[in-house]
Amino acid sequence: MEPTTLNIPVLALRGLTVFPHMTLTFDVERPISIAALERAMEADQEIFLVTQREIGVNAPGEKDLYEIGTISHISQILRLSPRSVRCVVEGRRRAHLRRLWQAEPFLQANVEGLEEEVPSEAFRRSPRTEALLRQTWNLFSEYAELAGNMPEEVAATVMDCRDVGYLADFIAQNIALRHTDKQEILEELAPFVRLRKLNAFLARECNVLSFEHEMEGKVRDQLVQSQRDQILRTQIRVLQSELGEEDADDEIDIYRQKIKALALDEDAEKHLLKEVGKLSKQPFGSAEGAVIRNYLDVCLEMPWNTATKERVSVDAARKVLEKDHFGLEKVKERILETIAVRQMNPEGKGQIICLVGPPGVGKTSIAVSVAKALNRKLARLSLGGVRDEADIRGHRKTYIGSMPGRIIEAISRSGSMNPLLLLDEIDKLGSDYRGDPASALLEVLDSEQNYAFRDHFLEIPVDLSKVMFITTANTTDTIPRPLLDRMEVIRLSSYTDEEKVQIARRHLLPKQMAEHGIKKGALRVSDDVLRAVIRDYTRESGVRLLERRLAAICRKADMRLLTGDVKRITITEIDLPKLLDCQPYPPALHTEKEEVGVVNGLAWTEAGGEILEVEVNVMEGSGKLELTGNLGDVMKESAQAALSCLRSRAMVLGIEADFYKTKDIHVHFPEGAVPKDGPSAGIAVTTAMLSALTERKIKAGVAMTGEVTLRGRVLPIGGLKEKTMAALRSGITTVLIPKDNVRDLEEIDQTVRAALRFIPVATVDEVFAAALCPESDPVREEVATHVAAFTPITRETGSDAALRQ
Repeated sequence: MEPTTLNIPVLALRGLTVFPHMTLTFDVERPISIAALERAMEADQEIFLVTQREIGVNAPGEKDLYEIGTISHISQILRLSPRSVRCVVEGRRRAHLRRLWQAEPFLQANVEGLEEEVPSEAFRRSPRTEALLRQTWNLFSEYAELAGNMPEEVAATVMDCRDVGYLADFIAQNIALRHTDKQEILEELAPFVRLRKLNAFLARECNVLSFEHEMEGKVRDQLVQSQRDQILRTQIRVLQSELGEEDADDEIDIYRQKIKALALDEDAEKHLLKEVGKLSKQPFGSAEGAVIRNYLDVCLEMPWNTATKERVSVDAARKVLEKDHFGLEKVKERILETIAVRQMNPEGKGQIICLVGPPGVGKTSIAVSVAKALNRKLARLSLGGVRDEADIRGHRKTYIGSMPGRIIEAISRSGSMNPLLLLDEIDKLGSDYRGDPASALLEVLDSEQNYAFRDHFLEIPVDLSKVMFITTANTTDTIPRPLLDRMEVIRLSSYTDEEKVQIARRHLLPKQMAEHGIKKGALRVSDDVLRAVIRDYTRESGVRLLERRLAAICRKADMRLLTGDVKRITITEIDLPKLLDCQPYPPALHTEKEEVGVVNGLAWTEAGGEILEVEVNVMEGSGKLELTGNLGDVMKESAQAALSCLRSRAMVLGIEADFYKTKDIHVHFPEGAVPKDGPSAGIAVTTAMLSALTERKIKAGVAMTGEVTLRGRVLPIGGLKEKTMAALRSGITTVLIPKDNVRDLEEIDQTVRAALRFIPVATVDEVFAAALCPESDPVREEVATHVAAFTPITRETGSDAALRQ
């Protein structure tokens, strides 16, 4: 059948779509639309209904109309007013807008009727069609249940209909879809595709309605709770009024008075008053009001424009430091220099000092003494394990449980804007996905920037230029370089045994006796006993373990004074194992006897210096080099370099030329559970290998440190001061050091320099000459053996045996 073209009036619909075989009632107000209805009623009552693309267009042209519409029959027209009519139309069939040839006084166009596809009887009964229909029924049932206002006759018609095309048009006409979605359904001529599109729109509308119901439920619950809270607040307000308690207006006035009394700068005062204004507009008990109150309370607790009067006197500071600390002369001198600068220039910027040294050497106590000497308030911040940048800068006040950073909290706690802030364990800062606190400290510890430090919580500039910062660390290796560059580093070395004796006598023992309630004359501990405790029961750079040992002695003394008839106790060296509940440390294994393949190296750790023994065994094999002892890559490479150095000098050193093919060499560093790394054990490994390969013994009481190269040069190392103190504690008498480290001997304590013999070495040949015993003469050894065979056996005392050895 050929399509027919009609010349009929056109009615442009705004937001409406009419489907074939559907009846629709709507109101018409535009003059051109009323004129089109009247023209249609004069003829055969047929009119072309088409939807506008944009609802806001009052005088639509052809480009403003969709191309597909519906030829409809006007069933009834009711005039509501001179400018408004209500009409009832019935859709007949789809049509295509060919040309809109008239726009005044009404729209007139040529339209072409469209024939819809008619599915075959087999297609209507196919399982695919049945599945599509069931999907449509299920979706419509869900939609009707969620919408809640679906007429029963509409639902019944949907459930009884099996015509795919009609069902799609009927549902699209009777549900709330956007006019663009309805137009898409109208333009689809294939019934099966049309219904599938409708199902997609139904599924979307079901999801939207589900979310709407969910949000309505939440809003309803909140309204119920809000009404309940409002009733309770009203009751509370009435009760407060009856009790004569302070109301909200008085609270706002108090906040304003406190802010103005602080005499802040204009911007800060304006910001705080703005927050007070926000608080005044909050309803009683609101969450936002609680946040603002907390913020204002924190800001008002800050010691704005409050500072302690600084006592800048070098003489007074020297007295305090000498009273609280023994030794550490260079450290105290450097701190006194800083105080002298403050005395000469009181308006100078705050100093930033970093005290670096092993645990227990007095870093924190020195900072306390400096604060006492300067008459500054002290606030301590422990930074060990801090991993969140917000710990330094604070959290935004909008977060639940937010608070200012540790810097602002410490200043508030100190009650002064010029305190001494002790940032303890700055080398143990961490970093993760929450930020890098070390980077946040860059602004805090920069005297050129910290005059306007902004905490995330306060949002007000805080002047930190008057604050004196002292940081402590065990090592500078883990401190980021930009942060370290902002600090003046002062290094604290390990205490000597004599310094520990004086510290124990002047500070530790009186402190422990007072804490344990022992009177001054009730306990006697001689200096020899203190030396025995230090030498045999403590091995540390600081004095913390020594203080614990003295505390153990005081506890045992309390028991004797309470359970016995004695009034005075004198401690002797014989009593120490029983009093301390432990045996003394065993003497160093390889400091008093000569051995083959065992060398005493020297190592540096964060806790100070230590003896690092190197053991080498040589066995028949295929030339393998075995390295054990939990070694790092640098130390493994150092052992490889030592072996290559010996191979290049095999002929000169008297080693078999093919030892690297016929011998297996095993290098071991005892205490295998402890990680070890670094190149400073190079000459120790080289010497131990040579000793094991040539069976020459290492001299007793010798220790060494230095990096070795392939050509046999000895390179300088670090940590010489701590290493030499460890050598002295372990009974070493001779220390081999790189020649380039001779300049570092000036920093070593005089007691250590006097007790040890230092041998500077530049090459491994000098190391071998100083550390290895002379090669033995076989003829002389054979004569000595025969003489010993005819020597009568006599009894000798222990002291004679010791002298003979």
